[in-house]
Amino acid sequence: MIHRTIQRVKDAIDRELLPYVRKPGRYIGGEINQVRKDLDACRVRLALCFPDIYEIGMSYTGLSILYEAVNRVDGWAAERVFAPWTDAEAVMREKGLPLFSMESCAAVVGFDLVGFSLTNELCYTNFLNMLDLAGLKVRAEERSADDPIIIVGGQAANCGEPLAAFADLFVLGEAEAALPEVLRLYEECRDGGGDKRGFLLEAGRRFSFVYVPGFYTPSTLRGTGPLQGESCLSPLQVAGEHIGAPLRVGDEGLPVRFENAVVQDFENAVVPTRPVVPYVQAVHERISIEIMRGCPGRCRFCQASFCRRPVRYRSPDRIVEIAKEQYEATGYDTISLLSLSTADYPYLEELLEKLRATFEPLRVGVSVPSLKVQKQLELLPKMVASVRKGGLTIAVEAASETLRQVINKPISNADLFAAIRAAYAAGFQKVKLYFMVGFPGETEADIAAIVDLSCEIARLRKAVDGHWATVNAAVSWLVPKPHTPFGRLGQKDRAYFENAREIILNRKRELNGRSVRFKFHEIEQSVLEAAIGRGDRRMGEVIERVWRDGATFDLWRETFDFARWEQAFAACGMDVYAEAQRTFAPDEAVPWGHLGGPKADYLAGHYAAAMAAARGCEEIGI
Repeated sequence: MIHRTIQRVKDAIDRELLPYVRKPGRYIGGEINQVRKDLDACRVRLALCFPDIYEIGMSYTGLSILYEAVNRVDGWAAERVFAPWTDAEAVMREKGLPLFSMESCAAVVGFDLVGFSLTNELCYTNFLNMLDLAGLKVRAEERSADDPIIIVGGQAANCGEPLAAFADLFVLGEAEAALPEVLRLYEECRDGGGDKRGFLLEAGRRFSFVYVPGFYTPSTLRGTGPLQGESCLSPLQVAGEHIGAPLRVGDEGLPVRFENAVVQDFENAVVPTRPVVPYVQAVHERISIEIMRGCPGRCRFCQASFCRRPVRYRSPDRIVEIAKEQYEATGYDTISLLSLSTADYPYLEELLEKLRATFEPLRVGVSVPSLKVQKQLELLPKMVASVRKGGLTIAVEAASETLRQVINKPISNADLFAAIRAAYAAGFQKVKLYFMVGFPGETEADIAAIVDLSCEIARLRKAVDGHWATVNAAVSWLVPKPHTPFGRLGQKDRAYFENAREIILNRKRELNGRSVRFKFHEIEQSVLEAAIGRGDRRMGEVIERVWRDGATFDLWRETFDFARWEQAFAACGMDVYAEAQRTFAPDEAVPWGHLGGPKADYLAGHYAAAMAAARGCEEIGI
């Protein structure tokens, strides 16, 4: 492996790009707290890529954590790279400008390693587009031994077969501890005269959280037995005729099942104490601190709650210390407490009181993101006066208590209403609710109940100050996710979701629910997520084809073109709706079965409990 030459393109960017784009601040770098090292003197250079625009990527805490984890090591450099918006891409392609980093305006192709955090299936075309803009072949087999190592992490790593043709390696799980180990091995192999293949082979052997797809090949073998929760990589375990179950190539000492990397000491884990302060207004501009990793709940539709384990906590004193450091480095006036379920943080009252004592004199408020409804939520407005009162966000998910049993979110309306009344009494005036449609066992009455519940929540404020609250209700469509109890289920069809939307709007008209506003997720985007996310390696052909046909920024409504995707699926001999609605049999190998997550028998137990609840039976304990 060679130490590649760094090409700096700042002059060309200043002259050929910035005058011709709508928001040049996205591309100039030089922000407060950025870390810029001498790339020529660094032993390991990593391009940290986020497959969306600057404003989105700068709000992603995971990127900040990896930026800190790498740059704190002497002789290593990590520089940020974001997807250029369509106006900038057009200029770059016209004038031959390569994809570049923010800190040094260095061409990405010169870095030793290029890492991507992929958090959603609809950013996969941006992943390919960024590789292409960097001047790299999108397929791993077509890249040379001297090209950078392409690493994929984030949610995509746990269901990575659709991207197997494009990534050199996947890092599964929590990368702030895993990525430095991979970089140390890279440095060791290069200094020892090793080549790219040797590094990848050793990484695949040494780390249980590293999956190198190039050393595995798909199987179409017909098997005989159930999986029993183990890997689907043995030929005798592959049930049905399925292309998504990889098999080892030869006997290289490689594993057949992979595990998520886990940060054991969360109290002292890497945190960005001096976050980069963006020049362009980001989606979130605040002090962001993870207070807890993992979730004690097991919502059966949520991949994160099943894959990000075990549950770990930071102490209130450590959180306050981090908040002080970030405040001094940024001057932000809001502290956001991040976790999958902040209400389950066991020291929440103590933490909020300590934050209030420290930051209320500085006029710095506390933002508590989407909360799970339980007794602690009822106490929250009483616990701290400094919590921002603009609005309260609650992920209810299902409007009926019966359906909440199905999804394993056993909260009662009594607790929900008590929490809302307490919030109104404490000064909250708006509520945002999250609902999901498409659960097993769901009825039209359950769907209509979304409106009834939302209107009741709006009405509850009237008893406090005589006014109805403003309720914004976001409705999304269930996407069966890998590594969850619902992962083997087919998604409901498009007509089901369209009918559900009409039920909700008609019920709102019946109730004259003027205080409630509904916003619906795009059905086609949810269909595509379901089709891609549970796909096998054949899905890579679809992704490459649709990208070559011009698809990028599929998360954005103004650029998303579902017809283009339908055509790509058809050209590859597949139907997008059929793939989304595909149901995997209990004994059938799944394309993600080897990539971390719980064992199949554990998920099957949760699924059985969900079906029992859907039939109105007493729920089985898990």
